[in-house]
Amino acid sequence: MSLVSGHSSLPASTLVTGGTGFLGRWLVARLLAEGRSVTVLGRTPAPDLEAEGVRFIRCSLDDTAAVRAACAGIDTVFHTAAKVGVWGRYHDFFRTNVLGTRALLAGCREHGVKHFVHTSTPSVVYNGQPLANANESLPLTTHCPSPYPLTKAIAEREVLAANSDSLRTIALRPHLIWGVGDPHLVPRVLARARAGRLRIVGSGQNRVDMVHVENAVDAHLLAETALRECHAIRDVHSGPRRADGRAFFITNGEPVMLWDWINSLLVALGEPPVTKKISLGAAHAAGAACEVLWNLLPIRTEPPLTRFVATELAKDHWFDLSAARRALGYSPRVSMAAGTAELVAWYQGRDQSLS
Repeated sequence: MSLVSGHSSLPASTLVTGGTGFLGRWLVARLLAEGRSVTVLGRTPAPDLEAEGVRFIRCSLDDTAAVRAACAGIDTVFHTAAKVGVWGRYHDFFRTNVLGTRALLAGCREHGVKHFVHTSTPSVVYNGQPLANANESLPLTTHCPSPYPLTKAIAEREVLAANSDSLRTIALRPHLIWGVGDPHLVPRVLARARAGRLRIVGSGQNRVDMVHVENAVDAHLLAETALRECHAIRDVHSGPRRADGRAFFITNGEPVMLWDWINSLLVALGEPPVTKKISLGAAHAAGAACEVLWNLLPIRTEPPLTRFVATELAKDHWFDLSAARRALGYSPRVSMAAGTAELVAWYQGRDQSLS
C-alpha cells in the first residue's frame, strides 16, 4: 500500500527514488532549483520536501504495484534508491535492488517514461583484485562475498538491457559519495577512529577514487541530458559519444592515498591519526571469522569487518573517466581539496555549536 501526499496537483515529470537519501536530497534540491516538477518515492516521510513543492509517494521498492503506478505521468526516472551495506541476507538485497528495479522498469514501459538514470556502483565490477585506472570494459561481478555488489550488478545489467527507442537507459557508477551532510562514509570513519577501532589495512599505500556529492548530481543531470539527445537523434548506430545503454564510472578524477586522506581529515578535526596496521591476510581472516559468527548468532548489526571490506580498504580502486567525459561532457567541478575544506569547516561549526 502506498501513501501519496504533498502537492499532487503539480505535473509530475521527474521521479526520484530514494529522494530522502544523501544523494537523492542533493539531486532533488538541484531539480527544484531548475524549476522542475519532482515526485519522490521513499519509505520515510519528508515534510520538508513537501513544503518545497515535492509530491511524495510513501512506499518501499518491494511494493511492486505502487512502484509501477508511481511512474504515471513521469518523463525521467532517477533511480538512486537501493539497499546498501556490506552484510545481510542475499534475499533482502535482491528484493530491493533487483525486484525493485524490475518493477520500476515495468512501470516505465507501462506509462511511457522516456528516460531512466540508474545509480549503480563501481563494486559491480568487483573481482578481488586492485583496480587501477579501471574502465567500463571490466565484466560485471558474479562472485563476491557481499550481496550488495552481486545484486547491483544484476540490476545494472537489466537496466542497460532495457534500453530501447522508447525508453533510454543509462547507469552511473559513483564511487564513495561524500560531502556536507554525508550520513554514511565520513561519520562511520570518525566513529570508528574515535572508538579506537580503525586500523590501516595492508600497506596503506592504496589509491582510491571518491566523488563529491555535487559532482555526482552533475553527472546524473548530464546523463539525463544525454538520454534526451539520444531521443532527438534517433540514430540506430552506437558510437563513442552515444550514452544510452551504457554504464559510466563517476569520480572526482583525483585518486587519493586513502589512509593519508583519512588521517588528514582526522587531524583537521582534532583527532589523532590512525597508525596501527593489520595485514590484508589477517584482516581477510578476521572478516571471514566475523561472517561465520554473525551467521551463527542472531546479530542484527553489521560485523566490524568482512572479507569484502578488508579487500576494499587495502587495494587500489580508481577509475578512468574518459568515457564519462566524452559521452556525458562530465567534468568534476568540486575538487577534493575544496570539498574537504568545506567538510572540515562544517564539522568544526557543528562541534562549536554543541559546545
